[in-house]
Amino acid sequence: MTEGMRDVWVYLAREPLVHLTLTLAAFQLGSWIYRRGGMNPLLNPVLIAVALTVGGLVLTGTSYDAYFEGAQFVHFLLGPATVALAIPLYRQVEKVRRSALALGASIVAGALAASASAVGIAWSLGASRDALISVAPKSVTAPVAMGITESLGGLPSLTAVLVILTGIVGAMLGPWVLTLVGVRDWRARGLAIGTASHGIGTARALQVNEVAGAFAGLAMGLNALATALLLPLLARIFL
Repeated sequence: MTEGMRDVWVYLAREPLVHLTLTLAAFQLGSWIYRRGGMNPLLNPVLIAVALTVGGLVLTGTSYDAYFEGAQFVHFLLGPATVALAIPLYRQVEKVRRSALALGASIVAGALAASASAVGIAWSLGASRDALISVAPKSVTAPVAMGITESLGGLPSLTAVLVILTGIVGAMLGPWVLTLVGVRDWRARGLAIGTASHGIGTARALQVNEVAGAFAGLAMGLNALATALLLPLLARIFL
């Protein structure tokens, strides 16, 4: 970056809305690439937006604190967006009611499997106790996962990174894996994606099918609850 361009950027960076605009522009570009690529799950718009945003921050030497000052409005909207998932769930309430028993058993099994598999892999690779705690809630939505990690003495920042990576990988590869193993029922597909990949996976499920999106949103919330209740108990026993 030339000195003149750097001076212009320093001036613009003082305005919080610049970083908000850059974030929205990165996501719009990611969405455009996703559509132009035939909605290929490997071209996940969130992944593209993250890469573009991080690349921009590195190139301009912008600190995360300075960036977040402008982009925090998007962070604030995570709450209303999560609550809005109740709308497709309400539309599918009868299907949810008929599947209540299977749904509850699946959530508990999924929560345990997600944590156990992550901890098992990390342990086999020689991870420390703090890292094991931090990786355990990686399939839970970020605010809850970071709270669980902090209460158990782990590293919330590491958990946040793992949660985002889990969501992106699940949204990209989850539908393909489910098709590969022969899972066709939209309820089961949504439940699996929501349990394993929280909000990012749920957003992907909503794009594909409303029933899958409704079950994914429900799974995301119940998985957060189940993990918050079960993980501290298991941590006391095994760690």
